[in-house]
Amino acid sequence: MQTKENEPWLYEIAAKNKLVELNFKEIWRYRDLLILFVKRDITTVYKQTILGPLWFFIQPLFTSIIFTLVFNNIANIPTGGIPSFLFNLTGITAWNYFTDCLNKTSGTFVSNQGIFGKVYFPRAIMPLSVVISNLLKYGIQLLILSCFYIYYIIQGYSIAPNWNLLLFPLYVIIMAMLGLGLGMIISAMTTKYRDMKILVGFGVSLLMYISAVPYPLSEIKAKQHPYTWVIEYNPLTHIIEGFRYMMLDTGIFSWTGLIATFIFTIIVFLMGLVIFNYTEKSFIDTV
Repeated sequence: MQTKENEPWLYEIAAKNKLVELNFKEIWRYRDLLILFVKRDITTVYKQTILGPLWFFIQPLFTSIIFTLVFNNIANIPTGGIPSFLFNLTGITAWNYFTDCLNKTSGTFVSNQGIFGKVYFPRAIMPLSVVISNLLKYGIQLLILSCFYIYYIIQGYSIAPNWNLLLFPLYVIIMAMLGLGLGMIISAMTTKYRDMKILVGFGVSLLMYISAVPYPLSEIKAKQHPYTWVIEYNPLTHIIEGFRYMMLDTGIFSWTGLIATFIFTIIVFLMGLVIFNYTEKSFIDTV
């Protein structure tokens, strides 16, 4: 039996890949593995916990209660006629999806070094699986938000979404891409500097307070503080404010802010992709 010497290879695995490349064709070929990682992320998050998936409900509810007590009842920060609990829950729901994508993708190389060192598959599948699996948690928290939304309407509060609700898929894409891009950048840095993992947890907690999560942007602008521009030009502020605006019809919405945030997200995502693709070639030697 003779073999064909010039027969082309079906697949070729090489380290010399383009830096700006997200090979969707290869990812689609490994879609079964992607689905497997998504299922793993969902089932193992609260494995061996007493309350299990109930933490999906508990975490945003308790955070909203604390924000309501501290920022609205004690600090007397107004919410524009919107029930303070619903105001906080709306912002926290959006914030949680972004931070979950960022925190879990930022440890991609370190947490999966055992798998990466033994078998080949598109490395981008790992952070992608995190973003997709977090959509389930996000959907559950949106369901909680919807229940309280209906409750306050029944109670007679004048709240209603507006036509900006059509932009909801765009906001989800922006949050996913921004969290994924920043996560890939941090993940590459964590291979050499493990301190980044601690810094990210600390930094994300502080970032929430300059992203207009526990207060409306209009309240900060009204005070005309010298550092208001830090909050006003923060892309995450426009995401949180935009999410509240389309859900509660209150807050500040700007097409300029949305477009600028989208452009910033694309730049961060491309930077993350370049750094991620560069690091995956040699990270196993330094991790």
